Amino acid sequence: MNLDQLNYQTVETDGVITFKNENTTLGFIRFDDKGEVEYIFVNPIFRKKGLAKKLLKITEEKLGKKLIPQEPISPLGRKLFHLN
Repeated sequence: MNLDQLNYQTVETDGVITFKNENTTLGFIRFDDKGEVEYIFVNPIFRKKGLAKKLLKITEEKLGKKLIPQEPISPLGRKLFHLN
């Protein structure tokens, strides 16, 4: 199943964007107004479908700036932000 086949809704609150369906949270991103990403998570069941990249894209569009990851950064986070 790819991103286009997933049935989910996007929920935006102050500093958090969440993808969820009727059963669970697929993923979320927590950020501040400066564009610093505090945390990004994708449920392991839904990984490798482009959800993290889509969360980053939506957040960048919302803020109108390039995002910066906060330390510490996991190996997967480094890869996502092209820091390796």
